[in-house]
Amino acid sequence: MHRSRRLHLNRRYRHAVSVHPALVMMARRPEPGRVKTRLCPPLTPEQATTLYEAFLYDLTALLRSVRGVQPIIAYAPETAADYFARLAPDLAHRPQVGADLGERLANITDALLNEGAPAVVVIGSDSPDLPVAFIEQAIAELAQGADLVLGPASDGGYYLVGLRRPAPTLFTGVTMSTPTVLRDTLAIAEQLRLQTSLLPLWYDIDTFTDLHRLIASSASLTHTRPLLEHVLAQAGG
Repeated sequence: MHRSRRLHLNRRYRHAVSVHPALVMMARRPEPGRVKTRLCPPLTPEQATTLYEAFLYDLTALLRSVRGVQPIIAYAPETAADYFARLAPDLAHRPQVGADLGERLANITDALLNEGAPAVVVIGSDSPDLPVAFIEQAIAELAQGADLVLGPASDGGYYLVGLRRPAPTLFTGVTMSTPTVLRDTLAIAEQLRLQTSLLPLWYDIDTFTDLHRLIASSASLTHTRPLLEHVLAQAGG
């Protein structure tokens, strides 16, 4: 990312950061063919999009439930500001910046830490039943001295990453969306001599099989559950 643009973004969004840790959800505006594509088939692109939007509503409720943090939605594409302002008008929003996921994660964590956040915890938008206790544990680990906290996902990636200081190569030095993301990230963390903590294993919703695990979840999922039951019935699942 060009230095002048990064500084401009830092100044523009400085007001969004408080003395509390930043809790960021990386999210994309729901559009057919752009979200949850691995669910299709058996879902149609429209069903997958509607389901993903339900995820967003339940996850914004999750963000609000975590105490002592500054919740922020980092959105894509950059033209999606109005959508996310309607989705969660009470939460801070800022665009994702970068050519790929690694750059976008590096940029958002660097920017918030450089703006004064004591720590940054980032989650995705693929785990609507993520236990709030995992987020709280990540925040506690960072407050107790961990440099890096990772939440291992069952697909070999991670569902959460938390940092106390900028470490962009954790993201830009890894090929994202592969089964070795967690392993490769841990290797870089060791090279950087970061004190690292791991959270309990969890899962992302990537495939149709994952939807069956989600429907069996004990989480309330006010928006997702009724829609998911309907979608599974339609898909013969």
